[in-house]
Amino acid sequence: MTVRPVADVPDLPPGPEPVRPRRESRLRALDGLRLVAALMVAAYHYGGRGGEVTEAWGSSPGRQFPTLHTFFAYGCLGVQVFFVISGFVICMSGWGRPLKSFFASRASRLLPAYWVAVVLVTAVFALPMVAYEAVSPSDALVNMTMLQMPLGVDRVLGVCWTLWAEIRFYALFALCVVLPGASRRRVIMFCACWTLAVVIAQSANEPLLDVVLMPEYAPFFIGGIGLYLVHRDRRDAYAWGIVAVSWLIGQHYAVQSLWHAPDAGGFSYRSSFGIMLVVTFGFVAVAAIALGWLSWANWRWLTVAGALTYPFYLVHEHLGWVVIHALHRGLNLPSAETFALTVASMLLLAWLLNRYVEKPLTPRLRALLSREH
Repeated sequence: MTVRPVADVPDLPPGPEPVRPRRESRLRALDGLRLVAALMVAAYHYGGRGGEVTEAWGSSPGRQFPTLHTFFAYGCLGVQVFFVISGFVICMSGWGRPLKSFFASRASRLLPAYWVAVVLVTAVFALPMVAYEAVSPSDALVNMTMLQMPLGVDRVLGVCWTLWAEIRFYALFALCVVLPGASRRRVIMFCACWTLAVVIAQSANEPLLDVVLMPEYAPFFIGGIGLYLVHRDRRDAYAWGIVAVSWLIGQHYAVQSLWHAPDAGGFSYRSSFGIMLVVTFGFVAVAAIALGWLSWANWRWLTVAGALTYPFYLVHEHLGWVVIHALHRGLNLPSAETFALTVASMLLLAWLLNRYVEKPLTPRLRALLSREH
């Protein structure tokens, strides 16, 4: 995708460039929203697949949580909320940064915890007392690259498909915005061109374009970018236009991919209204943060919550099933207690990964990748 130079875009009013928010004013409410999205996904994995009999529970989550599983089924939309947050954060962190610094920041943020999570899950699944099948050693090694999805290799972490979407978003943003230098006009053109390209790709039915442009997820990334522009200047009509169009297209894709007619024996069921409601929640929550309406939520523990989100997201699914099996079928604990203790244990593991993996390794990897040669 190519973006015309700013000088070739006469239809955007010049206007003064708004002052960038100070980097030291951390948006702690955004950290809290990250954890909420991660817990939504965990609720879906543990209890939202109502019609599926799982080895860990010994029955379907629908039997374990007769009422809650209908709400847990919407937890998978936590991924779309994540993507809106990601669009906001990546635009904020990439603004004013050279490409090398942007790459170093993203790689050092994602890789240390990811590498350890891949090793940890592979090792646990290889234990004789764990009744889950591990991937082959060769496939486990490929998983260390984060490129297993396009290579068609078995995944160690079930959630890594979302990381593949994130990587493609980073690449598009880096090439089209960070490399030439971020500015309001360039970001607006990037959002407009990506949105138009998504529509064209959908009508062209070309698989390669779908892989590169991600029609199903692009509106959420683009909406997050638009909300960061709103954060910079709440009067920016173009930014609000980007957000509105992204929400309209995003809810369409979410309903299209996640809704089906009611089926008593189905994997899970979500109403179209419920899907639209959760998507709207994601956009509205990030908008409230962008506008400063949640600036009162400035508790320090929210920063800790944000730090736990990524490692929790990586390990919660597969290792969570191991814990559920041990607690529910091994110790005969009730479903509610098993659910709560599993979430708590995964949060504890996430804290350990953050404390002993991310904190020491992230700055070292960033410094290594930022070094001038």
